[in-house]
Amino acid sequence: MIVRAAIGPSPPLLARGLTGRAEVLPELRAACAAAVARLLSASADVVAVVGSGTATATFPPGERLNVAAFGARVPGGTGGRPAGGQLPGGTGGRPAGRQLPVAHRGEHSPPRRTRLPLAVGIGAELLDEAGYAGPRALESVDAAATAQECARVGARVAGLASRVSLLVVGDGSARRTPSAPGHFDERAEAFDDRAEAAIRAGDMAGLAGLDAGLAAELMATGRAAWQVLAGAAGLERRAPGEVLYSDAPFGVSYLVAVLDVR
Repeated sequence: MIVRAAIGPSPPLLARGLTGRAEVLPELRAACAAAVARLLSASADVVAVVGSGTATATFPPGERLNVAAFGARVPGGTGGRPAGGQLPGGTGGRPAGRQLPVAHRGEHSPPRRTRLPLAVGIGAELLDEAGYAGPRALESVDAAATAQECARVGARVAGLASRVSLLVVGDGSARRTPSAPGHFDERAEAFDDRAEAAIRAGDMAGLAGLDAGLAAELMATGRAAWQVLAGAAGLERRAPGEVLYSDAPFGVSYLVAVLDVR
């Protein structure tokens, strides 16, 4: 059962290996750190990370983001690809139908740097930065998955343990300004506002109802991951959310929130 969830974005600038010592959007980093700290305070049996990727797959809990595989650069960092854009990277792993692997305390091997999807890798790094060494599960969901498919992934994740904390990683639209990765689309702000309103209200049915086709057109890579959250929490349950950060730097919508599932 999901007891608490946190939502965060997946810009490469959150990966220390890509930005080095550059302090890009420190307020976003601080909000992510605060959200993860509150997530971990729920004392769950396992923390699951779910992020959008090119396939639905599970990964060994010891895997971490191989930043060299992305070869990306961010504003204020060391390169030129726009932050928030979907970066290339395989998803790998076992078929989604199998039980998610869970690492237990005392059983951690040194992190293995692989080609995790960016969103999943960012989530794993956020847990590491928070000092979390407990049981974890890593899962990607196909960014093109239907709401029904996302709900099935969510139900499986919720069944991992009696108390599951869920870290959901993904971006809103990437078409908020003319300089955004997808250039400007006048529909982008309304889409992001609808998603944020659903998160603030804990409206899981509202998240599940986000239009997958529109999300794809707006390059909103977080849509599928948010709908996994809706499936994990259950459409009939309320999960009041507190938004810690909401902005669109670089023309990409980044949202950080914490939700208590009731």
